[in-house]
Amino acid sequence: MPTATLFPNAPDITASDYCVFGLATCFLKQEGEFQQIDVIEPIPSAALEAILQGIPTSYRWACAKLIGDLLAGDVPQKPAEFPTEAEFCENFAQRSLAAARTYKSRSDAQSYIALGSKKADFNYSLERKRVLNAINVVNTEDNIKQHPHTHQVL
Repeated sequence: MPTATLFPNAPDITASDYCVFGLATCFLKQEGEFQQIDVIEPIPSAALEAILQGIPTSYRWACAKLIGDLLAGDVPQKPAEFPTEAEFCENFAQRSLAAARTYKSRSDAQSYIALGSKKADFNYSLERKRVLNAINVVNTEDNIKQHPHTHQVL
């Protein structure tokens, strides 16, 4: 008898798969002002390794959970550890499934944070703000001036 998959678009992921979720401090720019918000995001294994090595990060803390604890199909479920005002990141379900795959392919990364525990000793910094709705406008003044001999055959 075939078993029904919990995630139809990801038959390789089950509700009992490991994933790390972090609480990030992000900003929205509205009328020239920055509004601070808390965002719940899945953290892929490579990003977690970099964070654990001490790079500055906007994550205040992270916890290891089963993917089924935060996703019921494509619907995000907020666990008690996260603040009530925290929002889910954009494309949370897709990003969570992708992050869970990174921990399946590198099972040794699951030892960084034990399942069900929380880690908060990151190099938390807001020096470089993570602006979620930033628009990058490129101008002709942004072009780099090249040396006059760059395109000449000598």
